[in-house]
Amino acid sequence: MGSFKIVITDGEYASFDGEKKIFEDDTFTLHIHQCKTEDEVIAAAKDADAILNQYAPVTRKVIEQLTKCKVITRYGVGVDTIDVEAATDHSIIVANVTDYCIDEVSDHAIALLLSLSRKINSLDRSVKSGEWSYNHIKPVNRLRGMTLGICGFGSIGREVARKAQAFNLKVIAFDPYVDEQTAKKNNVKLVDFDTVLQESDFLSLHMPLNKQTEHMIDTQALTRVKSNVYIINTGRGGLIDEDALIDALKNGKIAGAGLDVVETIPLKSPLDKLDNVIVTPHVGYYSESSLKDLQRIAAEQCRMVLDGYFPKCFVNRELKNTLSLKEA
Repeated sequence: MGSFKIVITDGEYASFDGEKKIFEDDTFTLHIHQCKTEDEVIAAAKDADAILNQYAPVTRKVIEQLTKCKVITRYGVGVDTIDVEAATDHSIIVANVTDYCIDEVSDHAIALLLSLSRKINSLDRSVKSGEWSYNHIKPVNRLRGMTLGICGFGSIGREVARKAQAFNLKVIAFDPYVDEQTAKKNNVKLVDFDTVLQESDFLSLHMPLNKQTEHMIDTQALTRVKSNVYIINTGRGGLIDEDALIDALKNGKIAGAGLDVVETIPLKSPLDKLDNVIVTPHVGYYSESSLKDLQRIAAEQCRMVLDGYFPKCFVNRELKNTLSLKEA
């Protein structure tokens, strides 16, 4: 029996061979579950030293029942399944995986931008229905010289900017945590939220979902954008007030939207009936390579903490001042 218990609360993966390899020595025992509820997580992980989590709720109720836990790592960038504040209160490190799908999500955002700009979906549907004309999609405007506004200029936002510049798009960005030097290095103009709303022809969202960013695109924000703007969301569904977006789309207040994430899944809203909307099933992160990286890096983060080191991707970094771990 190993001295450290690692619990996978849940995961939509074909296998957990990568995790098993990282925890293969006798120091660890790995327990794999498919928890759906708080009580199931508590039953599986109450005495865990480390937790790997995808969608199962790791709430304050759960965290208060953990007797030994040192680290909770999320399979992904966002940590909205984990009550980070509660974890911090109990001196539990929350780690995530921030760099496993930069290429995939940025590619997906650009693919949505191009499809919306060229109205590919509408053309595809009309040709397959027997029509050979482009009159119904007019107007289509030239990309060169248009403005892409990026909300959230982290690793993915920066890669979206780099790829967009190859199409001669002007790129501006809003991110209160990014400095002018970083923006300048990426040939991007840093602006405030009002400016990114008012100047963007395409608005791409890459912010984390938290109390400050929830419904950042709401009715008020949508009154300040251009009528020809396309909104692209490959971040989190909750960044957009879906009712406000539907109203804006129906009433021509904006040109369209490309959504890889929505507020409620499966999709049950008028979005699936609107011709100026492209919806994909939160697949932007996916490639076979990215999934392998995700599982491996998430497990490595847990192991680092159990081995006495701070993880590389550390969400509640305020714990650095209170925990006696070493830098990797």
